[in-house]
Amino acid sequence: MLDLLFKRRTVRKFKEDKIDKDTIEKIIKAGLLAPSSKDKKPVEFVIVEDRDTMMRLGKCKSKGANGLGTAACAIAVIADSDLSDVWIEDASIASILIQLEAEALGLGSVWIQMRKRQSDSGESETEVRKVLNIPENYGVLSIVALGYKDEEKPHYDEKNLNLSKVHFEKF
Repeated sequence: MLDLLFKRRTVRKFKEDKIDKDTIEKIIKAGLLAPSSKDKKPVEFVIVEDRDTMMRLGKCKSKGANGLGTAACAIAVIADSDLSDVWIEDASIASILIQLEAEALGLGSVWIQMRKRQSDSGESETEVRKVLNIPENYGVLSIVALGYKDEEKPHYDEKNLNLSKVHFEKF
């Protein structure tokens, strides 16, 4: 697991290659296996491969959504806020598991935050709900853009670990 964590870096530039259905299914299974509070499983996913829809999703955020411009696939990570009062945490866990599985399968990814962000016409969450027809009681946490990497970043190593952030017994 540490090898995978050292290797995973955010990627915002992707090749044009499509992702096969089997690979997408594996990535979604990772998200579905995410633990959730009280095992309520409030998290759901909207998978988008249509280029026009991804462009519309990119406009749901004023800045920081450029990964959608070249991504082969986008996964909106949403959760039923009526089902769980900690849907944000549950959706966060699912989002990172999606990213880790994508990395393990040789893909790159970028987490595009939507909750608490703005578009040119309002709240990003509201705009994503409109584009993807998501019910009002669902929170929209993130969109994870996926694709084959068209940029390489150096892997993390031990010197990137700030051990001063670790406290034992007390702060």
